[in-house]
Amino acid sequence: MLFCWCSFVYVLFFLGSFLAIGLLTVCVLLRQLIKFQRRKRTDQNVKHVAFFHPYCNAGGGGERVLWCAIRALLTRYENIKLFVYTGDTDATPADILAKAERSFNLTLETDRITFVYLNKRCWVEASRYPHFTLLGQSIGSIVMAFEALLKLQPDVFIDTMGYAFTYPVFAYFGGCKIGCYTHYPTISTDMLRRVQSQTQSFNNRGYVAKNPFATWLKIVYYRLFSRLYGWVGRCADTVMVNSSWTENHIVSLWDVPYKTHRVYPPCEVSRLKRLESLTDEQDEHIIILSVGQYRPEKDHPLQLQAMYELRTLLNNDEALWNRLKLLIVGSCRDEEDRVRVKNMQDLAKHLSLENAVEFRVNVPYQELLQCYQRATIGLHCMWNEHFGISVVDCMAAGLIMVANRSGGPLMDIIETSEGSQNGYLAFDAYDYARCIANILYNTPEYNAKIRDAARASVDRFSEKEFENGFLRAISPIMD
Repeated sequence: MLFCWCSFVYVLFFLGSFLAIGLLTVCVLLRQLIKFQRRKRTDQNVKHVAFFHPYCNAGGGGERVLWCAIRALLTRYENIKLFVYTGDTDATPADILAKAERSFNLTLETDRITFVYLNKRCWVEASRYPHFTLLGQSIGSIVMAFEALLKLQPDVFIDTMGYAFTYPVFAYFGGCKIGCYTHYPTISTDMLRRVQSQTQSFNNRGYVAKNPFATWLKIVYYRLFSRLYGWVGRCADTVMVNSSWTENHIVSLWDVPYKTHRVYPPCEVSRLKRLESLTDEQDEHIIILSVGQYRPEKDHPLQLQAMYELRTLLNNDEALWNRLKLLIVGSCRDEEDRVRVKNMQDLAKHLSLENAVEFRVNVPYQELLQCYQRATIGLHCMWNEHFGISVVDCMAAGLIMVANRSGGPLMDIIETSEGSQNGYLAFDAYDYARCIANILYNTPEYNAKIRDAARASVDRFSEKEFENGFLRAISPIMD
């Protein structure tokens, strides 16, 4: 019996050693292949800079960061070639660039931008991993990273979507300098606290929240994943974060405070501040505007619930309620997002709000400007919003903002103290309804004071401030 066990252990050891040696050999050969391909380049004196943004055609705040960063680099550096890794295989380069210029009112040197199309983007879609989603998407991003590296070997790799598990691939196999702009940590202590408190949310399903053993397993999983996340994050040479909230979490998880820079994302505040409001007290509708991508974390259902609570608060003022309209404007990335819009339309009917809510999808920029001009109140319900570009945009356009009492809106954007108030913060549906009711019943003079304070506070989030901060943070790996 002892002989059998010894033989079994010996076989396992032999197989493990064989697999380890084989994997190491593959890694060494792959690295040599990538070095050989880089040496074959005919433009060795030109620096190749590649942005990793698989959803570059999505049209959200993250994409504004991408295109403003690209514009800043092209303006600052002449001796570079700029590439964008994208998984938007259904869009031509001309389509992508035209949408970027149209959506964000940008002018780009389109002839200096080359797209590298990736076919493995499906590996990072959440729908592919009903369980262990964070781990599945992270492993999927490694698959996509190898595809990207084999197609193009850049000198500088800049991730602008938060795929931290790609950094070791480009650092160790590609020999690249690594920069990143992190909008939102893949995992955070806040997520862990929600699981520990057995709170149900979009990333903590009901059956897990109600089961102590499943909760314990998820806590262990999150803690192990956070260790991995910290290790891959430390592979970056320069780290940019978009808010105080994100900075606190990244410094805690990655432990690289000396190379972490807070760079607020670019908001087109100068043009929005010049917009003239088209509203007056005689308007048929008082528009409450929500701007944001149709994603689960944006918590659009909470906005509908807030309107339901608001109707109860205004029960004795039916005339005022009949004038209110919630206008939800956002972009859809895929069929899953479009199904989400349909589900919210059904929820609005269920709450008897179909006459008080309107959904608009993928609107052009000029139409969005008209929405700003005709709206009075802004609404944003995402819990722990990493920053909140749409919050700033609404404030710059003269809307009175009601945002979630967490994340970027709480720590960086909205001030609620008396004498310097520039908006409102809320937490649950009733709290949102109460804030909106306060705005509706405030004197015009008091609301004007809040609007003026909001517009005066947003200059620190301008595109110019972003470009200066981005270039300062990226210079160590570019010079």
